[in-house]
Amino acid sequence: MFLKTELLKAISFKTPVKLPVSYWILVVLRFVLTLLPQRGYIHPDEFFQNVEIIAGDILNVDVSKTWEFNPKFPIRNILVPKMILGPPIHFIRLANPYSMYYFNIDLKTPYYLLVIPRLFICLLSLINDYCLYQICVLYGQNFRSRLKIFASSYVVFVYCCRSFSNSFEMIFFSLLLLLVAQSMAKTDKIIYHDEFLTEKYHQASSPVEKVKLFKLKTHLPQHSLNHVIILATLVVVGIFNRPTFVGYGIPPVFFWLHRGLGSKVVGFRDFHYRIFMFILCGVPTVLLFIIADSVYYGYLTMADVESLKLSWDNWVVTPLNFLRYNLDSRNLKQHGLHPWWLHLVVNVPLLFNVLGILAFGTLAKHAYRFIRGQYSKLPRIQSITGLMLLSLIIPVSLLSLFPHQEARFIIPVLVPLVYLFGSHLHPNEGDGPTSRKLKKTFRYSWYILNILFTIFFGFVHQGGIYPFSRSLYRDIKSVYGIHTHVITTHSYSIPTYLLQLESTTTVFRDQKTGHKYRLAPSTFLYMYGSLPIEDLFTKIDDVLSNAEMLLHKNKKKYRFYVTSPCSLEQKIRDAARKYHYIDLVEDASYYPHFCTEAFPKFPSARDQSCIEYSLSKNESNVLDLNILQRLACFFNKFCLRIYKVKLAAK
Repeated sequence: MFLKTELLKAISFKTPVKLPVSYWILVVLRFVLTLLPQRGYIHPDEFFQNVEIIAGDILNVDVSKTWEFNPKFPIRNILVPKMILGPPIHFIRLANPYSMYYFNIDLKTPYYLLVIPRLFICLLSLINDYCLYQICVLYGQNFRSRLKIFASSYVVFVYCCRSFSNSFEMIFFSLLLLLVAQSMAKTDKIIYHDEFLTEKYHQASSPVEKVKLFKLKTHLPQHSLNHVIILATLVVVGIFNRPTFVGYGIPPVFFWLHRGLGSKVVGFRDFHYRIFMFILCGVPTVLLFIIADSVYYGYLTMADVESLKLSWDNWVVTPLNFLRYNLDSRNLKQHGLHPWWLHLVVNVPLLFNVLGILAFGTLAKHAYRFIRGQYSKLPRIQSITGLMLLSLIIPVSLLSLFPHQEARFIIPVLVPLVYLFGSHLHPNEGDGPTSRKLKKTFRYSWYILNILFTIFFGFVHQGGIYPFSRSLYRDIKSVYGIHTHVITTHSYSIPTYLLQLESTTTVFRDQKTGHKYRLAPSTFLYMYGSLPIEDLFTKIDDVLSNAEMLLHKNKKKYRFYVTSPCSLEQKIRDAARKYHYIDLVEDASYYPHFCTEAFPKFPSARDQSCIEYSLSKNESNVLDLNILQRLACFFNKFCLRIYKVKLAAK
């Protein structure tokens, strides 16, 4: 009985819960930065792939549905964003009447619509921290230094608190790594005790002793299919969220299938049995997601189910559509083609800076050992180091094969990266003076670079869009019935759900006559990307002409805004002079606003616009600008300028 108890204790995992204070400060800072809020706008996908769609469905407002949600060829699953973003959006819908009544707080304003979903995602991001912590404790690694490095990454502060599908992918990947790590540790311990008891059984001399040892073996827990249902479900959910999750799922699933293979206890029969059960356990989730997408996009209706007239045309498999779309290089050209080395040379250093450099050095060392045939010095294939190393290499390598590459595609590898190299930024007892100094340099570089990137991506990059959306929301709500036209150029699209526009797709019924009707739109957003300024004014001319026609025919008053980076002001003014009947008046400016689409040129000493800027600051009349004046003028151009457009007075 004593031996049985000791065996059960040995295969159970009890972990400490004490975490460093500095880590908790970083966690609190994560939520504080989210509450401020972060004005930065990393990429339109953070809104238009998830929260924009879910807010439109739940709050019944007009939103901009991108081509990815086109029912004719949908490539985005709807169930994952509804599971993650549904709770905070439903909270806004249900709590708003009470917050208005008791506290006079409207939750359907841009601030709360932006912050509440982000707070929920920020809370979910702690799953990544928890998984890293548990893996470190499970394998006796220093979790304190690793957690501080992980929690201080700007990827965690910025990306992990946004509604990117990549942020969700990171959560699924972290959970997958934790479950596989637990399964590997449990299998190793059980196999060790199984082989130990088997050896003792063969050495036993008396039948009574053999019976006792045999009973002890039967009390060892099952481990072959450990977590199989959860693992299969996680992989399916991850693939429907982003089909690129296949690249992230291969290493953990491979290690889960190979646990104990080659020992006396586990053989190829167990390996094939695991594969079969893994596939079988994933089938229900696959069917659930296919049905959900088919219903949402209108392929499957209750009439079809009741009549039992079902065919292949009633089903849509969004991951397959995603792959079909991305395998066509003509489609990828629309989003930008990148060289295969972009992730390795640019995105890894950009996202992970010091850790990325350490990873390159370690991988180069392993490659050298492999070439020299020093296989004993390489990580063991069934070890946790092997799992983390392949979970870093394989996803980045596979995603590098696709010609369209963005930095956010590889943010999930932060977890294995920190596990492998996070301790390299803190000194150990055996380190010499040189090693300690180098690690100190790495550590300070890590913190400084992540502070700078948090400020840049969290508050500066495209930072004028949110405050303008907030101002536009107040303008729209202040006067009812006036048409509002907004043209944006050389900037990201305005998240439409922040404006809370009344739905023009919902069908209403008149209670007196019974007639059905839809509301006519009163706000019109025109997103023209990086359209040349000359072509932009052709669009402005068309919109102004239509607005004036409605004003004279139907007495429809209007407001017309054009937004563009301040760096384009001179070009816009020059183009506006060709349209003598268009009056372009500066209405507001929002700082800071950085956009690569219209990066300002550094002014010369005789730059006329800078001279005018200097004179407007009550400085003396200057002919040549000094370097400080040129710098001030240069940084002054990092803003978003709003112009009011109207017909010029005769």
